[in-house]
Amino acid sequence: MTLGEALEKATSRLRRAGVEEPRLEAEVLLAAVSGLTRPQLLARREYLLAGETVEEYLRLVARRSEGYPLQYLTGCREFMGLPFKVTPDVLIPRGDTEVLVEAVLNRADRDRPWVVADVGTGSGAIAVSLAYYLPRAFIYALDISKGALRVAAENARRLGVAERIRWEEGDLLEPLLKQREVAGAGVDAVVANLPYIPAGEWEKLPREVRHEPRLALDGGPDGLDLYRRLLPQAAALLKPGGLLAVEIGPGQGPAMAQLAAALGAYTAGEIIKDYAGRPRCFLARRAGHGGQALFKGGD
Repeated sequence: MTLGEALEKATSRLRRAGVEEPRLEAEVLLAAVSGLTRPQLLARREYLLAGETVEEYLRLVARRSEGYPLQYLTGCREFMGLPFKVTPDVLIPRGDTEVLVEAVLNRADRDRPWVVADVGTGSGAIAVSLAYYLPRAFIYALDISKGALRVAAENARRLGVAERIRWEEGDLLEPLLKQREVAGAGVDAVVANLPYIPAGEWEKLPREVRHEPRLALDGGPDGLDLYRRLLPQAAALLKPGGLLAVEIGPGQGPAMAQLAAALGAYTAGEIIKDYAGRPRCFLARRAGHGGQALFKGGD
């Protein structure tokens, strides 16, 4: 089968399966199995593919037609202009999360070493990106999943920042809070993209998303179960004036502000919108130096 014939066959199958960009994805999958770039594919339409390459290509096309995520099939995803390995052990990084990373970068003190805790690191997209773009930063990257930490560590090695990231397995910030030296020194920022999709919305998600780890998506009845636990932990670990930056879902900003206010440990929060104008991140500062929080505690 020629490259051109393989592309036409794959494009037709993906189109029938309802894939939004069937031609593009057919080219991406063929590039992955052939080792050619997409421009090379287009320039070599008459090139004959080996039988085993055709077999592997059609297998991937069949899986994609069934709703399996393209990024898991190719094993990679670009995030913040950097290539990341992804596997079914991790959530596929989204462009929306780049808004969170950019918000942190815009508030980072680049004139001194910065210590950051990335909670629920997954593929390491946030931790590795921060280490890459903040060359004086040191990152604690935490996750409850061994498989996720293995993927994240590989991404850090590939991008040359592994020496400035320490991996911690455990529940939220507990591994750091149990370490007297770390807890005593505190951190400059706590960043997190935790599961925030309400459990009742799981079956309504696109079929591709439901192939991703539910552990990394399901945030309980209102989507905020893990954030209820994270906020007091972060307050205990952050230095006075330290930054809390978390990704949230649509409509969750007021609830996050109320959770932070009830603790009385944070100054007034800020909502950052994504590129589509939707609330995407909640930011707050740790109160300190004996001053009162600007938030008023709830009853």
